[in-house]
Amino acid sequence: MDRILEVKNLRVSFHTYIGEVQAVRGISFKLYEGETLAIVGESGCGKTVTAKSLMKLISMPPGEIKEGSEINLYTNIVGTNKKKTMCEEIVKMNKKRLKQLRGEDISMIFQDSMTSLNPTMKVGDQIAESLMMHTKYNKKECRKKAVELLKAVNIPNPEKRAKEYPHQFSGGMRQRAMIAIALACNPRILIADEPTTALDVTIQAQIMDLIKDLQKKSNMSVILVTHDLGVVANASDRIAVMYAGKIIERGTKRDIFYNPQHPYTWALLRSVPRLDIKNKASLYSLKGTPPDLLKPPKGCPFITRCEYCMPICREELPDITQISDSHLVRCWLKHSKAPKVNIPKMAGGEI
Repeated sequence: MDRILEVKNLRVSFHTYIGEVQAVRGISFKLYEGETLAIVGESGCGKTVTAKSLMKLISMPPGEIKEGSEINLYTNIVGTNKKKTMCEEIVKMNKKRLKQLRGEDISMIFQDSMTSLNPTMKVGDQIAESLMMHTKYNKKECRKKAVELLKAVNIPNPEKRAKEYPHQFSGGMRQRAMIAIALACNPRILIADEPTTALDVTIQAQIMDLIKDLQKKSNMSVILVTHDLGVVANASDRIAVMYAGKIIERGTKRDIFYNPQHPYTWALLRSVPRLDIKNKASLYSLKGTPPDLLKPPKGCPFITRCEYCMPICREELPDITQISDSHLVRCWLKHSKAPKVNIPKMAGGEI
């Protein structure tokens, strides 16, 4: 697969009256054509800030994408003789190109559909507005296309629904309308930020199936931002686990679910409810809270919550260890001199 997006050493801070909050602290990853990359972690770990940074949607100020950060968008141009790859750096894009990028190249499903949709505009008009900004359709054609998009995301009676307001839609229908807006201009990359939040389980499954079906039809790449490992189990190809502004483990779906290497990943997996557990004990809960990113720890950010913490963990950030070609982890337990630790039950092979 060809790469479509590459992030290198992305660092994002917010300047507040009490100091600089280092929300994203030097992360790197690649996204390939047609794949789904899931970014998972607790609230406050930097997932949404990372997603918004890819489209430069961070308010600056107070936000700042630090110097040295790179977000590269790749476009393959097929010529008569050979394929040529063009690279654009999003961090350095001018306003005119950014306006074109948002919607045509990269689009986003925002976290809360109720607050993301304009309550004073009809749903069909909101979809048509996106089309009018990025296409050459006239107003009548845009409204017709809006109805087609509502039908494509399985909203019943789309002609009628296009003339209704967001408050007249259920939660699941609002989320489908958000997907219709995001897909209006056939983007190459779709960022889905917690697309199933506040929806019941059956609607969650329908939304994720809808995104997968639409992805297959257009070979679109998807970045799925979520805290729910149960959602990514069926929807993702690769997973990046974030904690305190850093990616601490990255690998294929099989790597993360069947061979997790970081204690935080173990904790996330142990906290997922399962139907096949014989022992009906209380569900595991990770104790403690993430570190204060006003003053991040100089060592591993997970030290205060890790039962395997060693003195070196407090002093230095661990290097990246390559477990396999697809699997990377940042943990001192992978050092040759570290004590051997057995993966807890309900993590890795026990799942």
